[in-house]
Amino acid sequence: MERQPVSSWNWDSTWPAPAKLNLFLHVVGRRADGYHLLQTVFRFIDRADQLQFASRNDGEIVLSKPIPGVPAETDLTVRAARLLQQATGCRQGATIHLDKQLPMGGGLGGGSSDAATVLLALNHLWQTGLSRPALEKLGLSLGADVPVFIHGRNTFAEGVGEAFTDVELPAETYLILHPAVNVPTAAIFGAAELKRDTPPITPSSWQPGMGHNDLEAVACERFPLVAEHLIWLKQHAPQAMMTGSGACVFAGFANHAQAALVLAQLPAGMNGWIADGLDAHPLAHF
Repeated sequence: MERQPVSSWNWDSTWPAPAKLNLFLHVVGRRADGYHLLQTVFRFIDRADQLQFASRNDGEIVLSKPIPGVPAETDLTVRAARLLQQATGCRQGATIHLDKQLPMGGGLGGGSSDAATVLLALNHLWQTGLSRPALEKLGLSLGADVPVFIHGRNTFAEGVGEAFTDVELPAETYLILHPAVNVPTAAIFGAAELKRDTPPITPSSWQPGMGHNDLEAVACERFPLVAEHLIWLKQHAPQAMMTGSGACVFAGFANHAQAALVLAQLPAGMNGWIADGLDAHPLAHF
């Protein structure tokens, strides 16, 4: 994902919506309104959905190929575009073409990343002029992970996922396994047995390799396929963990060759791929 100058982004462009990994994910409390207080480090990787946009003069927002089972009014890309219209009074419309490469319910942030790219792209194409912080605030109303994709930096996130302290991360290649199950985030966060009192740490004290995922035990218990994939991966890479609320599990390696050696041993029936960590979101300098 090479950086392009801002002037080159236009209606003919293909806009990336990359995946993220949670290098750790601690639940450190819960607010009175039910939202969980988290600490995590987000890392962008070079696997992405791709979006294209076509201008419309009728003000309508249309997804060219709706995702099966997802009504347009609940699709995050459509909601993001309509939210930008409402926030700015924009009368322009758009047809959204989404090439979906990231699995739904995989913990890779695909839907949130799509929504963030819609906001960034249409803010530019419609010339609505919102700042990146203003777009982050809009994005938070769509979902807790949307702001980090607008923020665009590998970052230590706190609160409900909206307070950022950027971090420099070493080059790393990841092997990601995708169990064939859609893990609903609400079911994991709503579980009575979820640990919600991990002691908080300071961003400056975190180092790569520190931490765990508090959601992992719940997901593994409720979705045995997640546990099966994680157990296998840990046999080859003890540092393996789940990302987000699942279902994907991952392990980091120093280089592509090391990751490829493990991927080559993947049993039949398991699905996995290799992706490099990114220094930043491809649109971070946009």
